[in-house]
Amino acid sequence: MQMIIIQPEAFFQALADEVRLRIIRLMVASGEESCLCELVDSLLEPSYKLSRHLKILRQAGLLTSQKEGRWVYHRLVVEPPYLELLYATVQALPDPGGVYSADLKRFRERLCLREGGRCRIGIQSDGFKVEVE
Repeated sequence: MQMIIIQPEAFFQALADEVRLRIIRLMVASGEESCLCELVDSLLEPSYKLSRHLKILRQAGLLTSQKEGRWVYHRLVVEPPYLELLYATVQALPDPGGVYSADLKRFRERLCLREGGRCRIGIQSDGFKVEVE
């Protein structure tokens, strides 16, 4: 098991962006890991933008990634225990425009497309589709 040392300023900087906050909030609320395709379809943001944000969240020590074939699955880091408090705080933030709840609704719908518990179909949102070989 790899021990990650998290600098407090790094994770607060990582959460200081609306899209990264949406990613973390979605993953906290769902309790699921996610691939980039599922995040694109849930947040309705382009893959290049989300890839950059995922990298920042990984570098801050908030996400970990695991590659399976063509897909990379991202999940929340839960150790050290104080991260649970951080995630609870993110979850408790208000959602006045309904952005977080809309993201979560799309994510749950998108999870239904998994095969054997895994994404195998790529991006489905029309404006963001990429040709799959």
